[in-house]
Amino acid sequence: MGGGSVVVRVLRDRTAGRCLAGVVVSGFGTSAMWLTAGIWVKSLTGSNSLAALTVGAMWAPVLAGPALGALADRMDRKVVLVRGNLVMACLLVLVDSGRTVWLLFAVLVLHGASGVVLDAAESALVAGTVPASLLADFNGLRMTANEGMKLVAPLAGAGLYVRFGGPAVALLAAATCALAALVFARLPVREKPRAPGPAASPAGSWRDELAAGLRRIRASAVLRPLVTAGAATMFLAGVNGAVTFAYVDEVLGRAPAYAGVLYAVQGAGSVAVGLLAGPLLRRLPERLFAAGGIALFALGLGARTVSPDAVALGASAAIGFGLPCVLIAAMTAVQRETPDAVLGRTAATAGSLMTAPNAVALALGAGLVAVVDVRVLTASAGAAGVLTAAALAAGARSRRGGPGSPARAPGVPAQAPPEPGSDAASPRP
Repeated sequence: MGGGSVVVRVLRDRTAGRCLAGVVVSGFGTSAMWLTAGIWVKSLTGSNSLAALTVGAMWAPVLAGPALGALADRMDRKVVLVRGNLVMACLLVLVDSGRTVWLLFAVLVLHGASGVVLDAAESALVAGTVPASLLADFNGLRMTANEGMKLVAPLAGAGLYVRFGGPAVALLAAATCALAALVFARLPVREKPRAPGPAASPAGSWRDELAAGLRRIRASAVLRPLVTAGAATMFLAGVNGAVTFAYVDEVLGRAPAYAGVLYAVQGAGSVAVGLLAGPLLRRLPERLFAAGGIALFALGLGARTVSPDAVALGASAAIGFGLPCVLIAAMTAVQRETPDAVLGRTAATAGSLMTAPNAVALALGAGLVAVVDVRVLTASAGAAGVLTAAALAAGARSRRGGPGSPARAPGVPAQAPPEPGSDAASPRP
């Protein structure tokens, strides 16, 4: 059950290995740009508010996930991955050519939108070409790669910015996008062309098509509870993120820089669970795996009511280890349960539903921490997390034991009727 064997399993599959390489390369540039953009805008304008908006600019396109995911269902997904990264490389080079703040914000929004499309295309491509037995391993390693880049890339980006300025970081991000395009161009896959929609579409069919992912999630007894639990957990994670500096100051009595230590420990926990997710999901039902992770995350939140440093570090590790579990389980289930014709939209919709609450909670928590004791907020969030985990685990037990619930082998997608407005929505073999 070691992480090394998981890596070997994934890298032996050429498609999975190259997809993972593309994620690592592009993730490095994105993570470096994520932090440096705020520093860059602050230096150009002197405005803390505009600097904070750089994160919002990259997050905002997540709200358009269903529409952006539809692009991944309408086009060859390998082509989307290659051309999307090349377009972003060109746009990031444009940022290097000037010091105009509006141009930087425009590129950040487009970068965020591109990320939603590319994630949906990659998720759908992997689901259709990688063996079902490798999906959990791949998604776990993808999480490990993303979290690992968040630990390393911002430091590299900040160092590059201090030495050479913002344009150098933009060029680094452009180079990683170009290299990712080259990696994806070498994927050994050839997708079957998808049939275009009917020439004469009834009014509202485009809206129906965009809603196909949401309908798929709502109608699925497998996806609905996992995505709902993921959204609830990410909301609590947003509250946790909003109170971190208050926790460091008021509970631990430490300088603000100590938050960096806690974030590093949390990131290490996320890296570790990514390595173990595949083996664990082969031994546990997805709901129980997700519920266990949420419970661990909730315990970490609750532990942030006390002050010893050892508890603080353990709580951060628990939060980092537990939080990704429901996200990995939900996206693996989406890949397994969703017909290929609507997989891009469903993956993007699930991503939007699970990540948007985080942004809402960050804003809400920032207001609450000014009027509510941080211990009350972390204890309440921890209790809510325990309830979420209990509800998810209870549903897993009732579903296994309930009448009329035939067993289904892992990796076999559920049979379902085609979605209205989708292209021959037949389940993948």
